[in-house]
Amino acid sequence: MTLVHRTDVNLVASSDRVMCRIFIPGDEQHLPGVSRVESVLERIARLTDKQVEESLARTMDRFDGRHRHLNRELETHFEAVSHLIPNAGELGHARRSLIGAYFTQEYAFESTAYFNPSIVPHPDQSGVPTGSLRFVMSVRAVGEGHISSMVFRTGLISADGDIVIDPVTKFATTRAHRYTALTSRLVRRAAAERGLDSPELQSVLGILPDTFTPEELEVSLELMSNERIGAAALPSMVHELRDIAQSSYEVDFDESTDISERVMWPTVSHERHGMEDARWVQFTEADGTKNYRATYAGYDGAQVVMRGLETTDFRCFSSMQLTGRAVSSKGLALFPRKVNGRYAAVSRWDRETNSIAFSGDGYHWDEAETFQIGTEPWEVVHLGNCGSPIETPEGWIVLTHGVGPIREYFIGAVLLDLEDPTKLISALPNPLLAASETERNGYVPNVVYSCGSLRHDGVLVIPYGIADCMTGIATVQVDELLEEFRQHRHRRSSDSRGRRMDVAS
Repeated sequence: MTLVHRTDVNLVASSDRVMCRIFIPGDEQHLPGVSRVESVLERIARLTDKQVEESLARTMDRFDGRHRHLNRELETHFEAVSHLIPNAGELGHARRSLIGAYFTQEYAFESTAYFNPSIVPHPDQSGVPTGSLRFVMSVRAVGEGHISSMVFRTGLISADGDIVIDPVTKFATTRAHRYTALTSRLVRRAAAERGLDSPELQSVLGILPDTFTPEELEVSLELMSNERIGAAALPSMVHELRDIAQSSYEVDFDESTDISERVMWPTVSHERHGMEDARWVQFTEADGTKNYRATYAGYDGAQVVMRGLETTDFRCFSSMQLTGRAVSSKGLALFPRKVNGRYAAVSRWDRETNSIAFSGDGYHWDEAETFQIGTEPWEVVHLGNCGSPIETPEGWIVLTHGVGPIREYFIGAVLLDLEDPTKLISALPNPLLAASETERNGYVPNVVYSCGSLRHDGVLVIPYGIADCMTGIATVQVDELLEEFRQHRHRRSSDSRGRRMDVAS
């Protein structure tokens, strides 16, 4: 019996859309060197006013139509180097703009790969035909230097189950971030994970309120320095605390921008080499209000740090670091509501098996219990999840991924108990989805992978990455999937439980 139906939706990488990024001559991406900013500024200063006007006119003629707010981008990049310019405040608009242009580059953020999608209901369902559902889909986009960012698409699932993806806008926009307030509890936990637990740390945090800003932390650090408290250990601790303080931020996009125009670009040190594999879920609070939450992997070029992302409208976002041993590896997928009064998530904390993790606040995850160990040939290398659990009257449907011979990735499915999701009710013995012959080849061959699915009426909509380079969409009838689970009920429950990781917070 074939459960999966592949649609004709196929989203591929494209170099058509670009965004502006600051360009520092001599310090290009992955080619670190000595900055040549000052020598470039000296040569610009020797240009005549006529040369400036003509060069700026040509630049605007060639590039203005490719960006929504090019003038604003040029001014921002001028300000970034203005401290190196004598009498910068006296320069005219044309010279300021041209200087900004010399320190600007276009970046094709989705030119290399477009994969590992996640899908949730759109926050605005106004005007949607009866029986249809508008959705938001996040996609991992990869550009030059293999930098991953997060982009969004919208579309509609019709009452008949047809899926239509809306076209993207011609522009792409990033926004400046602002750091947010911290809690002493979060900082202590993050510091402990970095091996920081000293009298000096307690001194810094001891004079701060329970909630404080990065600026207030700087005042505390300065006081410590002036008092010469822990002078020997201070430099390394200051660096780590500043890094922690800058790990939480907010980004607000203009209301005039379309969702498909908004690019979540790596911001803090934890993610400077990429924001990877966001797993989104529409979360329902105890009072019935809904918001959207995601977990994603921040990659700094050497290690991965799990992070959280929250929004109500996909315009204003809050990002924060997650802590605890249960988030020590990639692939945390939140449940769409609390389970028995606690936040719950599917975790792969040991990098091999599937577990259920619990948290009191949704940010610190130290408790996890394994519910599935790889036993089938297609999942022997390791297991993981393919997004947040889907609630049904018969249990939680969790799409999984398994890795078999020749590092081939498959998508599978399990059913967990509604009240106690650490109990495995059923698991499909065979993959739900494997790469077809036309899907095998790509940036990473033989891979199908999803970061989140959506149930609409009786259909499970599964967007999935293909060979780490493009995105397709498949569907499964929920009733047929549940019937398949019934035929394999308790198949592996006896050999898949018992491992527990429970660390006091």
